[in-house]
Amino acid sequence: MNPPTAPFGARLAAAMDDYGPVCVGIDPHPELLAAWGLTDDADGLRTFALTVVDALVGRVAALKPQSAFFERHGSAGIAVLEEVLATVRAADGGTQAVLDAKRGDIGSTMEGYADAYLRDGAPLACDALTVSPYLGFGSLTPAVEAAVRAGRGLFVLALTSNPQGASVQHAVGPSGTPVARAMALAAAELNAAELDRTGGPMGSIGLVVGATVGDAVSRLGIDLAAVRGPLLAPGLGAQGAGAAELALAFAGAGRSVLAATSRAVLAAGPDRAAVRTAALAAVREAASALR
Repeated sequence: MNPPTAPFGARLAAAMDDYGPVCVGIDPHPELLAAWGLTDDADGLRTFALTVVDALVGRVAALKPQSAFFERHGSAGIAVLEEVLATVRAADGGTQAVLDAKRGDIGSTMEGYADAYLRDGAPLACDALTVSPYLGFGSLTPAVEAAVRAGRGLFVLALTSNPQGASVQHAVGPSGTPVARAMALAAAELNAAELDRTGGPMGSIGLVVGATVGDAVSRLGIDLAAVRGPLLAPGLGAQGAGAAELALAFAGAGRSVLAATSRAVLAAGPDRAAVRTAALAAVREAASALR
């Protein structure tokens, strides 16, 4: 794989302009494999994942394999994940490979994760990686530095839509700032430095903000537009978010939002044309709400 020629934020902005504000997850649940008539093993996994890639690469802004569903098949599943990431990265058209692994640790362990996913030439290299900052935002420094060096990006968990997340993310820290807002402020600082240096359209340090969080963004005083980076918004489709939920959660920041959907698109398979049709329907819905 050749190193990226532009920062991730600029590449993603171009892909969103070309294909719309949607990222399709590659989440091979056992139930989906069965629904596609595939075996719940590495062979079924490979057929499923590469069918989705073939159907959608060059047609959506990003594809987002969920690492857990590959890891459950052991080394053979990881080999499939390597192939999926390499295929997306090598394809023409600009579709970005976002790996949903939610890595987060400290010191040399975080350096190891950064080397695994963000280094040029790494077998699992992706365009952007989801990371967890809940050992402190500073714990992500090795990943931030690796992403900057390689022109890659991060999506930092900030305001997730699972009920358990609020106990941490809505909590007020020692400075009096809600934790989720502190994450947004830290990402904004990194993006400001990048954009001052590159003059690009969007920074490379994004946030994960659930599409079903309702008015939590405004209640916590978070200015998403000020982040100046991409906002990965899981929840579109099967998780219950539609145009109204997107408009409420991301008021004023719509052009930065990359709405993520998975089951609503994948359930249309295994027919490639049906998968494309479902993805385009998701793009239309998200675009109408956000732009």
